[in-house]
Amino acid sequence: MGRLSASTVRAAKEPGRYGDGVGLYLVISPRGGKSWVCRVQKDGQRRDRGLGGVKKVPLALARERAAKVRMQVEVGVDPVAERRKEAGIPTFREAAALVFAENKASWKNKKHRAQWLSTLEAYAFPILGDVSVAEIGASHVRDALLPIWLEKPETARRVRQRINTVIDWAIGKEYRTMPLPMAAMNKSLPKVKAKPVHHSALPYAKVPAFVTKLRERESVGRLAFEALILTATRSGEIRGATWDEIDLEAGLWTIPAERMKAGSEHVIPLPAAAIAVFEKAKTYREARSNLVFPGQRGGKPLSDMTLTKICRDAKIDAVPHGFRSSFRDWVSEETDFDGDIAEMALAHAIENKVEAAYRRGNLLDKRRKLMDAWASYCGG
Repeated sequence: MGRLSASTVRAAKEPGRYGDGVGLYLVISPRGGKSWVCRVQKDGQRRDRGLGGVKKVPLALARERAAKVRMQVEVGVDPVAERRKEAGIPTFREAAALVFAENKASWKNKKHRAQWLSTLEAYAFPILGDVSVAEIGASHVRDALLPIWLEKPETARRVRQRINTVIDWAIGKEYRTMPLPMAAMNKSLPKVKAKPVHHSALPYAKVPAFVTKLRERESVGRLAFEALILTATRSGEIRGATWDEIDLEAGLWTIPAERMKAGSEHVIPLPAAAIAVFEKAKTYREARSNLVFPGQRGGKPLSDMTLTKICRDAKIDAVPHGFRSSFRDWVSEETDFDGDIAEMALAHAIENKVEAAYRRGNLLDKRRKLMDAWASYCGG
């Protein structure tokens, strides 16, 4: 006779393990979820085998399943493999492929879509690939992450996030009942010293001289760089600009949501200087492409290295993205424009949902005045 009863199982609330005897445990998670596990020993190693959640598996059935697991271990049968055959529980490799197939259409970033599976194949599958998603524990994930935790911390963080996504999917499919103990696992790994990454920016006082230097010669790359500065946009946004986004008569550039980092449409009021740049860019327009700033390879956008090389040739310690910081510093230190207007001009996402609700308007007139002032400053 076990130590637990149906009434004690119902009444138990405190997170922890409650033993019934001969390896059967009731496990209550910190969030209150209840499940059964059977602890067995095989080849000198102790392992917990999940038996299902309390809602679907009553005490009597849990005891039957635990007895079956112990019997299988005694006769040399792998209960995990048997359970997988019976329940159709996928391995981590199989589950990851299913998660990828279900989500890839919603991932707009092509680089993210390409890397999602490849990083798991490189770093997770060697350890987790053939393990049932029901049996994966913190030790599996830790062993997969440890080799790259210090050497490639950003990659390790993404792999950890993607592993957790697969585990959450498995919980949703009822292949497992418990999430990974991420907090405890993170503490078990070596501490990574954070290295803040800042894009090298040109002091705003030097921007007018740089713009003057840009205008000494005309090329697609130089026009794109000047447009990037005058609109305070990101390199990818300016290089991917298409003529159907530009309304020169209205003085507006509307970047669709799928091309924006925050995933929301961004409307940029164009100052006269920026309109002049786009007018010059018309002379480089190609019949085979709708790009405003086409690259040398047919139908392809201008290379990011083209803009970077312009900085190097000018011998300035800055990168194209850094000019957004130059713009923001200029607004803060040299103007009376509200900081919120500058943040909207930079298309920064508003994390505070309440604050975002009050800023539903795009404040286009105020931003037009700001961009006109910035263009005037850049023109010397």
